[in-house]
Amino acid sequence: MKPKSHLTRDFVGYGADGYDPKWPDGARLALNIVINVEEGSEPSTLDGDAASETALTEGGSGSFAGRDLAAESMFEYGSRVGFWRLARLLEERSFPATVMACALALERNPEISTYLRTSRFDVCAHGWRWEHHGGLSVDEERARIKRTVQSIEASIGTAPEGWYCRYGPSVNTRNLLVEHGGFSYDSDAYNEELPYWVKVGDRNQLIVPYSLTNNDAKFMRGAMATADHFFQFLRDAFDVLYAEGRHAPKMMSVGLHLRIAGHPGRAAGLQRFLDHVARHDGVWVCRRADIARHWHQHHQPSP
Repeated sequence: MKPKSHLTRDFVGYGADGYDPKWPDGARLALNIVINVEEGSEPSTLDGDAASETALTEGGSGSFAGRDLAAESMFEYGSRVGFWRLARLLEERSFPATVMACALALERNPEISTYLRTSRFDVCAHGWRWEHHGGLSVDEERARIKRTVQSIEASIGTAPEGWYCRYGPSVNTRNLLVEHGGFSYDSDAYNEELPYWVKVGDRNQLIVPYSLTNNDAKFMRGAMATADHFFQFLRDAFDVLYAEGRHAPKMMSVGLHLRIAGHPGRAAGLQRFLDHVARHDGVWVCRRADIARHWHQHHQPSP
């Protein structure tokens, strides 16, 4: 694998021949469950923003300028109730997961932070709070990255190994992550089903791509309505990848939000999917940091 510049568009990737990831124990699929912890970091009038955030809520808020108490309480449900339901579902099956956490959200929920210190979950930095990195200057973005890492380390006792922007990266983000030097990977890409390397200056940066396809956000955008819809979509994606994994193993990311999949009527679909996964051999249910370590150990870029 010879890295390409991270700002050069690559329409070929691994091509028709693919690439063998050599997952541990010959697994046919690497499955990573992602739990987004964002509640308390979203735009809020209490934090000086012009209006309350209403994205990925139940739609009962007013979407007006100023403080929206309904939207605020929908976010609060996620951290008060949803996180613990999702965590229990995974714990009951001994499945690890990755928490994509906004630093401010962890600061404001020390109970979740304490849980993460001893859980089977790793943490990928999801920014300081909800903001568009494309609207920041280089110096502002550099300061945000530094602040995010320091805050998460203070909250959970260890620094995050990866990074994923809330709204997508700026053209400077990856340079600044490499400059910071504390990240073994970033996930600001949606273009692959395997990790890959890119060249950032004279350094190689590992990309562990994410997916917004296998994601509960579709509930709030009208593409899903029931737990069965969610289960069937995740199951079908899993089944296709598992079958392909006999000859071409890949990775699968599943994205969850506390205030969406954390509700019981949606969590039921996740529960069915996790039980479906558990009935299959040859699946590596893992954390994003595990995937990154595997790639660093077994798939270093060619000169």
